[in-house]
Amino acid sequence: MTTAPTLTDAAAQRIAAIAEKQAKPAILRLSVEGGGCSGFQYRFGLADVVDSDDSVSDNAGVKLVVDPVSLDLIAGSTVDFVESLGGAAFRVENPQAAAGCGCGSSFGI
Repeated sequence: MTTAPTLTDAAAQRIAAIAEKQAKPAILRLSVEGGGCSGFQYRFGLADVVDSDDSVSDNAGVKLVVDPVSLDLIAGSTVDFVESLGGAAFRVENPQAAAGCGCGSSFGI
């Protein structure tokens, strides 16, 4: 059984706020694509629906959905929202990533 990625409280709150502003459901789709400086890159976007084969986790009514292909690469990950002097961003803490880039948007296995 593959462990679905989870959302921190900070990430769930930020997604809920973005979804409310855009009048969309609070569903964040996380997927993985080839590319980036380390081989794979994360792709985030609000989703309108949960697909039947998606892996779903929930935090305070906010759903994180991941397709089966991406799930193999990010199982056990945590999605957080961090704010710092350099800006604010979603960050994926992926226990499977063997390498990453400086900006944190791509990774290698």
